[in-house]
Amino acid sequence: MENGEGAGPGTGPRFVVGIGYALYRGPLADSHAHRHAAFQVAFALGAPAPTVTITDGNGLRHRGTALVVAPMVHHRTEPVRELVTYFVDPHCAFADRLRAAQDATGITVAPRWYGLREDQVRPAGALPSAQVDPRLRAAMEAAADDSVPLTGLAARVGLSPQRLRALAQDQLGLPLARWRIWRRLARAADALHEGSTPAQAALAGGFADQAHFGRRMREMTGLTPAAVLPVLRTARSSGGQGRRAT
Repeated sequence: MENGEGAGPGTGPRFVVGIGYALYRGPLADSHAHRHAAFQVAFALGAPAPTVTITDGNGLRHRGTALVVAPMVHHRTEPVRELVTYFVDPHCAFADRLRAAQDATGITVAPRWYGLREDQVRPAGALPSAQVDPRLRAAMEAAADDSVPLTGLAARVGLSPQRLRALAQDQLGLPLARWRIWRRLARAADALHEGSTPAQAALAGGFADQAHFGRRMREMTGLTPAAVLPVLRTARSSGGQGRRAT
């Protein structure tokens, strides 16, 4: 069992963007059906251990004390009073541990991850995956530069565009274009947490405008900027419970 007492020190809302992962702790009133470009570990806080319910694209409900959702799996999370969710980059070492026990449906009941702490994720989040081609990992890291087209990313790592696309699909289960949008959403969410308005956050994330940011966030997280903004602002003002990990 790799569990612990909660998701970190203190109580209340929390938002962290770290190397290889992001962490959100707070209420989830509802979510729209979505697909994200990272592994997700989700559990609810409370005593006794409450369950989390996620419905997949076929309408099948998955329920457990902790659930793991693979990248690009269509799903919706049911409302939770206090949800802890980690988004783990698919090319980091911690993702290898999630990938090893992945269910064929892409949504796995995984009680071993209940109570997962940030200090358990952080070390492996900063290490490279042993199951992802180093050239693909380098391309994913370079994709943070929005000015470089996907053909340019392939050239940087010595691959043809076709081979790079195939590696991403085979080893990650997602196109690099989706990964690039995911990283832009992470930048925008971090800007929201730091006090930017939704319009300013959209600009920080490289989106055309606030509406574009909102559409992308909804389709990839099931939430909108308006829904998470109160939680992010509460986390920011709660004396260090929300921060950027470096």
